[in-house]
Amino acid sequence: MPQTRYKKLSGSELDEIVKNMSGWELKDGKLIKSFKFSNFVEAFGFMTKIALEAEKINHHPEWSNVYNTVAIKLSTHDADGITDYDIKLAKIIDNTNH
Repeated sequence: MPQTRYKKLSGSELDEIVKNMSGWELKDGKLIKSFKFSNFVEAFGFMTKIALEAEKINHHPEWSNVYNTVAIKLSTHDADGITDYDIKLAKIIDNTNH
C-alpha cells in the first residue's frame, strides 16, 4: 500500500478544527467558504495567488468564480474526505491578501 502524505480527519476532529476557522463550514463532505471582492479583477487576482500557492503544495481547490465572488470547496479525492492537507490549504487561502 503506498504511503500517503495526508491524514483523513474524523468527524469530531473536523468539528473541532472548523469551529476555529473563520468563515469555513462543512457541507456535503467538503470544507467550503465564499469570498466577495469589489470587482472581477480583484476576485481573479485572489484566485491567481491561491493557484500559485496550491501548485507549490500540489493540492488544488475545487472552485468557481462569478463576477466578484469566489466559492471554494476543499476535499482530498484520494482520501474520499477532508484531510489535514485541506486544512493546510484553507489556512494558506485565509492568509492570502484579499
